[in-house]
Amino acid sequence: MTRSTYDAAKRAVDLIAASAALVVSLPLQLLIAVLVWRDVGRPILFRQARPGKDGQVFNLVKFRTMHAPTPTLVSDDDRLTPLGRLLRAYSLDELPSLWNVITGEMSLVGPRPLLVQYLNRYNARQARRHEVRPGLTGLAQISGRNGLDWQSRLELDVIYVDTRSWALDVRILWGTVGKVLRREGISAEGEATMPIFTGSQAEEVADEGR
Repeated sequence: MTRSTYDAAKRAVDLIAASAALVVSLPLQLLIAVLVWRDVGRPILFRQARPGKDGQVFNLVKFRTMHAPTPTLVSDDDRLTPLGRLLRAYSLDELPSLWNVITGEMSLVGPRPLLVQYLNRYNARQARRHEVRPGLTGLAQISGRNGLDWQSRLELDVIYVDTRSWALDVRILWGTVGKVLRREGISAEGEATMPIFTGSQAEEVADEGR
């Protein structure tokens, strides 16, 4: 199977699988929506611009897991609620992102969509992560999740782009189930998720390649 045939077939599988998962998870999502409303109020959904394939920006949709910033709640760790920690631990906050898969902005498997402001911080190799649709889960997620440093995480994203296949996608999906159930790599040490990517790692990788 050629890479273009694989990519087209993968889109069809994404559409069918995400649509089925959205329907099956709807009762759970309604329950979570009520709990989030009672926990942090409205809006229930968190929307944020993220770069997708070829760097095109889309709105990622998740359940809210944090209070709004206040003078006493500044850091992500302070704003994250107990319910939010639980939802993140089992990736339940990402169930609304199935809609992003259905609309074609994301895939079930691919590099996780990061922040728009990181776009100009990648070196040329790291920027290749945007050659494919971002995913709900990816190679980095089964290799350490948020416990990885940025250099390792971005390198795994590029490895996925270069080696993507049905076998790898199945291995990633199966590995994700295990990671979520074991609640491994939920956050980097001392962080709610990951520290900000400053681009310094990108410069170091670029220097080593000269």
